[in-house]
Amino acid sequence: MYNKRNDYREDDEDIIFGVRAVIEAIKAERPINKILIQRGMQKELFKELKEELANKKYNLQFVPIHKLNRMTRKNHQGVIAEVSPIRYQEISPILEALYDNGEVPLFVILDRITDVRNFGAIARTAECIGVHAIIIPDKDSVSVTADAVKTSAGALNKIPVCKVHDLNSTIHMLKESGVQIAASTEKTKTHLYQADFTVPLAIVMGSEQDGVSTKIMAEADIKARIPMVGTIDSLNVSVSAGIMMYEVARQRLLE
Repeated sequence: MYNKRNDYREDDEDIIFGVRAVIEAIKAERPINKILIQRGMQKELFKELKEELANKKYNLQFVPIHKLNRMTRKNHQGVIAEVSPIRYQEISPILEALYDNGEVPLFVILDRITDVRNFGAIARTAECIGVHAIIIPDKDSVSVTADAVKTSAGALNKIPVCKVHDLNSTIHMLKESGVQIAASTEKTKTHLYQADFTVPLAIVMGSEQDGVSTKIMAEADIKARIPMVGTIDSLNVSVSAGIMMYEVARQRLLE
């Protein structure tokens, strides 16, 4: 069974630094957004960390020492882990529980969204309308941080967030489980209000720079655009997400 509320711990720090501290965090299976490792780190120190990281899927970034020094003035030994204030959940148990309870699944998938303010705003709207989970990739994407929780007005404490290694594989799994993928795009003639959102659904919102990726767009069962008549040809992604989600809510309330 999945938790409808996330396990948020206000006393958690955003970072853990030092080889031993990071190794112990990995062993304790603490939720880690990414691990930053100094380029050219001493081989003996890195050896022990490398052994602990073997066969584990963490977002690793090798960075110059001055980046680590900006994050803390303390002795980081060339490694800093950015920890999450929540524990990420798995999407499969959530989906299974929804079907078992006779609920119609509704998920939001964020494809390479990087702005924490957009993430927070989307999460806030998602929680308000009853989205069952938000799905994010573990690379090239925002993660749940203390700033993200604050920007979401606490919504990220309450709505499950699933961080996945391969977004495309997750989308395939959802489709095989009867969930339709709806992508927001301007490159279609189908208006938002012409689409059927009463079915089990996952809404995909694309990056601030170039929208939904071509690969994910190819998997979409529903492609819908938000009608616009002004001279500016795009909306902020959090605004677009809100419009999409509330159309889902409208259709389902009218059923």
